[in-house]
Amino acid sequence: MAQKKRKTDRSTVLNRRARFDYALGDEIVAGIVLTGQEVRAARDMHVQLKGAFVTVKDNELWLNNASFSLKLIDKASESRSIDTSPRKLLASRKQIDSFIASKQQGMTIVPTKLLTSGRFIKVVIALGKGKKSYDKRETIKRRDQDRETSRIVKQRY
Repeated sequence: MAQKKRKTDRSTVLNRRARFDYALGDEIVAGIVLTGQEVRAARDMHVQLKGAFVTVKDNELWLNNASFSLKLIDKASESRSIDTSPRKLLASRKQIDSFIASKQQGMTIVPTKLLTSGRFIKVVIALGKGKKSYDKRETIKRRDQDRETSRIVKQRY
């Protein structure tokens, strides 16, 4: 009996804007409750986390404003609709309680990655503290300096 080959690479959707807008801290990997069409959109990489955030409602974590581009069932056209409805996140009670305590202290909960490995689709969420505009300028300046030094080193060798 032949064994099925499994995908070893992880497909990830990154929220690059989260690293720029927030100073990120603790991270957890949480499951997400999705429908079949949403799962297909996630596996096809038709998900956008830019502008997404996590809220707490009834001691549960909810992912808000994540855009899933759902394929419409109309056979005549290949059109898609964008769904940004809230989705429940699955995490342990201890993790949820620690994130709720941090949120009450003024931290923000931000999704940073969407992982589609194997059977399950998971979201990496992190605690973040919002950066000020001068912190963002400093980040841009440091990134430009690093790019310039790597360019100079590359030219020499």
